[in-house]
Amino acid sequence: MIDIEKILRKAIDMDASDIHLIAGIKPVLRIKRDLIHIEECEELTEEDMLDIYDYFVRGNLQKDEVLKKEKKLDSSFEFEETRLRVNISIADDIPVLVLRLIKKELPKYEDLGVPDIVRRMMNQPQGLVLVTGKTNSGKTTTLNALINSINENQNKKILTLESPVEYKHSCKKSIIVQKEVGVGKDCLNYSDGVKNCLREDCDILIIGEIRDKETMEAAIETAEAGHLVIGTLHTKSCAETIDRMINFYEIRDQQTVKYLIASLLKLVISQRLLKGKDGSLVLVPEVMVVDNIVAGMIRKEKFSVSEVEDAIQSSADKGSIGLINSLAQLFVEDKITLDQAKSQIEEKNIEVLNRTIMQLKIKRESKN
Repeated sequence: MIDIEKILRKAIDMDASDIHLIAGIKPVLRIKRDLIHIEECEELTEEDMLDIYDYFVRGNLQKDEVLKKEKKLDSSFEFEETRLRVNISIADDIPVLVLRLIKKELPKYEDLGVPDIVRRMMNQPQGLVLVTGKTNSGKTTTLNALINSINENQNKKILTLESPVEYKHSCKKSIIVQKEVGVGKDCLNYSDGVKNCLREDCDILIIGEIRDKETMEAAIETAEAGHLVIGTLHTKSCAETIDRMINFYEIRDQQTVKYLIASLLKLVISQRLLKGKDGSLVLVPEVMVVDNIVAGMIRKEKFSVSEVEDAIQSSADKGSIGLINSLAQLFVEDKITLDQAKSQIEEKNIEVLNRTIMQLKIKRESKN
């Protein structure tokens, strides 16, 4: 019989971020982006997978019903004071599990590499702030660092909607209520939770994931009603985030929505994680402060992603940080290689990257 607790302890000891449990192969840990098999374990059998499933579901009939109906299940689990985000899906009628290990202590905001303009923008009395990036880009960690910063420095009521709740926050200067989204949880779905927040007298609403039009509409309505709404989206750049928001809507409604987005959106941070030269993960941020120029671009009848990207790149004085600038800075600081930097941008922007690197080097040398 598989000893799942031995695997969990091994993952914790090796500082893994994820555990992959799949029939037919040995358990796999993700450590600093690399996938590493646990060699001392046997290959997992179908019986092992059913035992592992039972271990995490613990006879909960409601969870079992969700998996049978939706073919997927997200839940949280606690093992020896370590919280896990558990995703269960099905492949060839056999459970497949991916476990995300959540560090007990939230990293300090200063250590994450998130630009300070992002934290300063949390003092907005109302509006919409989005943290975006692909899967495993550290969005949840950044989001919770922002929550913790607000919690420590502002006297607000913070309401979070998460699926599942990962970091557990305690009330400090603010009061904080964390709700888990899903069948049998604190609220059925994100859009319902967002709509109800208007009756809960919250100052700041955190939406763990904006994944559909209903949630986006509710988020915009909440921001319009005078709240600060902070949410996440799975997009790879700031400009693409606006494009995604617009395309949640039918073409006939898009022009109206553009005006709402232009007036309510305050900040977008899009982030990537690269494996640095020293083996640690390095955050690559792109930050878009929505000033009058960007707002005007959003309102245009034909929205242009490249036009907004150019505006971000040239608006450093407003607090915006272009992706090329971030990559160039990290290269000059010897944190990533030139090939890594080039791999993150299109071929047409290579020359701009090289020019930016030269400018940063000259600036650095003049200071010394």
